[in-house]
Amino acid sequence: MISTDDLTFFQVVSSATSLAEAARRLNVTPPAVTQRLRAIEDRIGVRLIERTSRGLSLTDEGELVASEGASIIAAIEDLSERLASRTSKVRGHLRVAAPYGFGRRYIAPIVQEFVREHPAVSVTLELSDGPIRQMSESWDVVVHIGSLPESDRLVTTLAPNERVLCASPNYLQHSLPILQPEDLVQHRCLALRENNEDVTLWRFTHSRHGRTTVRVKPCMSSNDGEIVRDWALAGLGVMVRSEWDVADDLAAGRLQSVLPAWSSPSADVVALLHARQGRSRRTNGFLQTLRERLNSPPWRR
Repeated sequence: MISTDDLTFFQVVSSATSLAEAARRLNVTPPAVTQRLRAIEDRIGVRLIERTSRGLSLTDEGELVASEGASIIAAIEDLSERLASRTSKVRGHLRVAAPYGFGRRYIAPIVQEFVREHPAVSVTLELSDGPIRQMSESWDVVVHIGSLPESDRLVTTLAPNERVLCASPNYLQHSLPILQPEDLVQHRCLALRENNEDVTLWRFTHSRHGRTTVRVKPCMSSNDGEIVRDWALAGLGVMVRSEWDVADDLAAGRLQSVLPAWSSPSADVVALLHARQGRSRRTNGFLQTLRERLNSPPWRR
């Protein structure tokens, strides 16, 4: 027999790119994932997953268990929701994905507050440098910043967020002046690799001069925004960074805005959700909490 716990476990494994990733999501060791997967396969008498040079590949039986298992889990959760709707309690398991830095600074405290208010709810918060790339039906709420690829999910804006061209006073003092975007090609530029964007193409808009783009040659780049910001604070170059991450540094004078008359494309904070039909009370409740806490952006207070 296969249990609902087995189906939930297999949903995580089948949506992961490797057993190591599945282990990280499940907060166990890779050998533990392998051992449990083999135990399930031995119990039902069929192989569910094949390892290939490109990662994990579901067998036909694995595809069946993944698809049917998702329906069974959804039906059980729907039953739980219908029972919970007869009480005033919000309960069940909430799955949230968010970017590393923003998730750590803003989403984690909101999750903490939500669980304190609704102790019958358990939460999995997954942080990564690109939560939208791993988005699947297993996540109730995906918090995203910046441009969006096409998706069949509902998108709701949580907070405005501008991108700021900035550098440390020390760097600006000892470098050539930056009077127009084209001057950036002569400067040390720090790039953040995120959302599969072209990190070498920086876009700007001016109220009178319109739009322009500059192809920079980053001297340093990273997929971690905190690292890029630390490099800028250390005087290593110029960066374009979200205001949520640099507002305090700008206010304290540790960073200075460069070309303030030119604006970079905004990167609003949004939540991606399942279709309204069947959305759980815990998801709606968490979305409401997100809106309340981010409606007046903390980085603009």
